[in-house]
Amino acid sequence: MRIRNGFALQHNHVLLGLCFLGFLGGQITFGVQILSKSKLEKCEKNSGSDNLNCTKKIVLNMAVPSGSSGGEASIVAEIVEVEENSTQKMQTLRIPPVLTVNKSAAYAIYELTYIRDVSYKPEEYYVKTRKCEPEASSKVVKVCERLRDESGHIMEYTAPICCPCGPQRRMPSSCGNVFDKWVKGKANTAHCVRFPGDWFHVFSIGQRSLGFSVKIQVKTGSKISEVFVGPENRTVSSNDNFLRANLIGDFAGYTNIPSFEDFYLVVPRQGGSDQIQNLGKNFSMWMLLERLRFTLDGLECNKIGVGYEAFSEQPSFCSSPYWSCLHNQLWNFWEADRNRIRRKQLPLYGIEGRFERINQHPNAGAHSFSIGVTEVLNTNLLIELRADDVDYVYQRSPGKIMSINIPTFEALSQFGVATITTKNTGDLEASYGLTFNCSRDVILMEEQYFIMKPKEEVIRSFKLYPSTDQAAKYICAAILKDSDYNEVDRAECQFSTTSTVLDNGSQTTPFHPPKTNINGFLESIESLWKELWKDLKDFITGQTCRAMENMKYLESVE
Repeated sequence: MRIRNGFALQHNHVLLGLCFLGFLGGQITFGVQILSKSKLEKCEKNSGSDNLNCTKKIVLNMAVPSGSSGGEASIVAEIVEVEENSTQKMQTLRIPPVLTVNKSAAYAIYELTYIRDVSYKPEEYYVKTRKCEPEASSKVVKVCERLRDESGHIMEYTAPICCPCGPQRRMPSSCGNVFDKWVKGKANTAHCVRFPGDWFHVFSIGQRSLGFSVKIQVKTGSKISEVFVGPENRTVSSNDNFLRANLIGDFAGYTNIPSFEDFYLVVPRQGGSDQIQNLGKNFSMWMLLERLRFTLDGLECNKIGVGYEAFSEQPSFCSSPYWSCLHNQLWNFWEADRNRIRRKQLPLYGIEGRFERINQHPNAGAHSFSIGVTEVLNTNLLIELRADDVDYVYQRSPGKIMSINIPTFEALSQFGVATITTKNTGDLEASYGLTFNCSRDVILMEEQYFIMKPKEEVIRSFKLYPSTDQAAKYICAAILKDSDYNEVDRAECQFSTTSTVLDNGSQTTPFHPPKTNINGFLESIESLWKELWKDLKDFITGQTCRAMENMKYLESVE
């Protein structure tokens, strides 16, 4: 082992010396290691030819870590001399290549699937009345009158539930005296649930994928060659074929990247639109909640998404406490987080304050979710420039993309599948790489590798996750690469998605709470005084008695 200017150099055939120049902008990266370096004789055998085409390459196998907390990192190094394996002599390069590596911050991006919308704060209303009936009008039960759907049909399950008066009832009240019962009727209360205020989108969270990009640039004199590699495009050659880079992988798995497959992501609905709009960047209201806290059919009490049926059919309704069945809603969890933050504690449900670099990945869509990786990522890069002590031969054969098939699917609620058929059109068995890239509103897909025998056809599949709910057409390109990472065929295609249909489940929205307090103390006193004055006036003038006599007279005439 030999240390030179901050790099650890391991003897492996012929050693390549590096002279450290300095750091670019971003996080300073210590501990970049050259794992192995050598000259090699790289030979290729083309289909239909028995000749070997050999070129010399310099190979660098590098371990490139991220910056602190998984942030950006950059480094510059110069290749100044090579130690010959046969003579053990150092050979100085006349024009030293300058190597620049820029690594972006690492992030984990999660697949989102739209489920439905839910009310932020369902509320129970009650009205004191003496004529409570399920079909009572708004004059009797006011806010608890039955609701109508968009077609104007009455929704029976929105009818009020009537409870008698008494101190042990759902809303304790006085039953009045015998005179009140005889004149006005028996006192009772009408109860109902309504869904005013804000609504939230609910998304299920699927598999996660790791993302970052590494820019590799080599400058020799006035000539510059550069490539970009990442998990979705692991092997790339520069346009002049002077530089080739291969992202081999990571040296150790992450331990702090969370999995949210047992959670739902809830995001505020913007405005009153019937379509899912851009989720925005107000992450203070984004929450992650366990799936068991939700009822997707609305038939369970005290769960997010509770509906009319669960509320009205709860056992012992009139003897149960007021607001029973409406606990553990979104607003309860948000308020709990606010209390923790006021006590200088981390939130339990909100994503803001728990994660870093939320939705800061490249080409973040309108409906995407990603968080920054806070662990240092050691990425293994294989960089080819030129050298000479290893001989190897690889098979190279032409190929062709035969077909691409993508059925139409519903955006966000489902994922699409692109089925690509490729064929080895040559006479040698060879390895290939296949990439499939679409417009920026589709999550990037990782490159696939496979081997095809002569004239063999292979079918490969890519899952498509659009980041918008709107019906749209997308243009994609499939690129087939040979074993030397060169493009041998390209095919473009289009596919369409249908709009995501919003689903409020058993909760409905055609309700607006009254502008005044329906149960205000002053309003109750005013209503009672008006009724008392009317009865007193009728008693003094005899109007009620005369009305009854007139009625009897009409009946006798008939």
